[in-house]
Amino acid sequence: MPPIETHTTPLDERVLAVATRSGEEVLCRSMLSEAHLPGVICHNAAELEEELQRGVGCILITQDALAEGPPERIAAALENQPEWSDIPVLLITEHGDAPIAVWAMDQLSGITVLERPIRVVTAVTALRSALKARHRQYELREHLRSLALLASIVATSEDAILSKTLNGTITSWNQGARRLFGYAPEEILNRSVFLLIPPERREEEEQILQRLRRGERIEHYETTRITRHGKRVDVSLTLSPMKDERGVINGISSVARDITERRLAEEALREANQRKDLFLATLAHELRNPLAPIHNSIHILRMSDAPDAVRQQVLPMMERQVKHLVRLVDDLMEVTRISQGKIELRRERVLVADIFQAAVESSRPLIDAGGHRLTVTLPNDPIELQADSVRLTQVVSNLLNNAAKYSPPSGRIALSATVEAGGVVIRVRDEGTGIPPELMPRIFDAFVQGRNPTGGALGGLGIGLTLVRSLVELHGGTVEARSEGTGRGSEFIICLPLPRPDHRESGGSRGQASEKPAVNRRILVVDDSAEAANSLGKMLQLMGHEVQLAYEGETALEKARHYRPDVAVLDLAMPGMDGFELARRLRGDRRMNGILLIALTGYGQEEDRRRSREAGFDLHLVKPADPAELQAVLTAD
Repeated sequence: MPPIETHTTPLDERVLAVATRSGEEVLCRSMLSEAHLPGVICHNAAELEEELQRGVGCILITQDALAEGPPERIAAALENQPEWSDIPVLLITEHGDAPIAVWAMDQLSGITVLERPIRVVTAVTALRSALKARHRQYELREHLRSLALLASIVATSEDAILSKTLNGTITSWNQGARRLFGYAPEEILNRSVFLLIPPERREEEEQILQRLRRGERIEHYETTRITRHGKRVDVSLTLSPMKDERGVINGISSVARDITERRLAEEALREANQRKDLFLATLAHELRNPLAPIHNSIHILRMSDAPDAVRQQVLPMMERQVKHLVRLVDDLMEVTRISQGKIELRRERVLVADIFQAAVESSRPLIDAGGHRLTVTLPNDPIELQADSVRLTQVVSNLLNNAAKYSPPSGRIALSATVEAGGVVIRVRDEGTGIPPELMPRIFDAFVQGRNPTGGALGGLGIGLTLVRSLVELHGGTVEARSEGTGRGSEFIICLPLPRPDHRESGGSRGQASEKPAVNRRILVVDDSAEAANSLGKMLQLMGHEVQLAYEGETALEKARHYRPDVAVLDLAMPGMDGFELARRLRGDRRMNGILLIALTGYGQEEDRRRSREAGFDLHLVKPADPAELQAVLTAD
């Protein structure tokens, strides 16, 4: 008996034996058994058609089965095959010249006629030869499928995929190449690849062709190509030599990927990194500038023989430099808060004239230092805005400071306001260095700075214009920069909406705080920085308060239980028990009822303030605290 076919039998080894009579079936089974091949017996054309759908290695059919088929039906079933398929057919006949045999040899392809009686070796050889031929057909099918899949990938790829001869003649061109370079296949096929090469890179392409002719593969080679419309595009190339069946290099495949956007992103990243480095260098410079006079002033105060007049000069200078440091940090925090949408405007009815006056007072030292002439122009009728006066003063002052910094000595600066088309237009114009065209698109970006006309240090962190734009936009306005180029001066134009006629102040009345008599407090100061705690304690003592110091949480708790302070001023970021936990412990102690808890910390973000409120603090101050503000809090009822 022939082997039984299983579901794992390869398709190219399935033999379909067609026998309509019992004697023919016995013959077919015998031949399959001798060849040790699995087979399926089909008793009619319908069964044969059904089995053909599953796949077949070859067909073994007797003369009578073919004749009774009918033969035309069997022929049609064999013809209804894919292009790659040509099923081998072994016909067992009594005589090779029988009419049905002649018909089969004329109508069926892949036919082999076996005359009876058939020798065993002949039958086995014929069956195995037929299956080998069929096996090659299945291999061809897989190859064609792979080619079809590859062709589909090439056709639909976003990358430009093309092939060319060893001298650079283009022989294939996919849709990705059409999208990237703009040429239709009929416009580019059989033309030289040098059509896509910039003139200055022709030598580079010759070197690439030479390497490929030597059999080298080139991966991720970044270069530039030219499109049909003359545009240059950055591409990454992967090129491979193609070989024929003998292994001889006869062509080149090329895959080009558009990396223009990646290059732009990398350039933007490099520029941002450079700006970051410049910002850090500028920040270090700006922080060291005020630290130098403070450091010198400390040494002066330590000198016992320094005249009192000198000492009195030193103290205001130190105060100015500390304020400058605080302003630098505040500006940085402003940019962060604005970018996170955490700035809240305190709108009220304000006069543009008052904003101008406050801004000019703030910028006057810088304007006078440069010997500049400032003109301020306002219409006869007062202009009112519904705005945050402090923020708008900051905006105008920043623009005046920039005008002063970027103008040569004795330059002219103009500040004006007009009412135009239902809005207020504020202009700040100077005759300074101007704005280079390449800088104009980024002039309001953070950490972008122009060049000083005198070649010296400009000062500042390059965030002033970022604050200007953000604060103006928070007021519902716009700001734009204009300049005719380097050395031609610049103009900044702010447009703000006028208030509606029925708009009322939303901030409520602002009465003057009445003077309060001095109040002495018992104060506990806690900070892991001994110098910070000691200096604050000394200042509070000079203000008339009684002070106890602690440098960590556990000691502070113990002192608080015995000292019973009215006020506790706590640092937040302390090792061990931090200020948040210390505040919670103090609040949980019934002996501390009524204690005023003040957080004094270097952390001033809204999240930090939220956490301090949740921990039980009454007030959140940012280091260094303004002594006047601290005294006002301590002496309040």
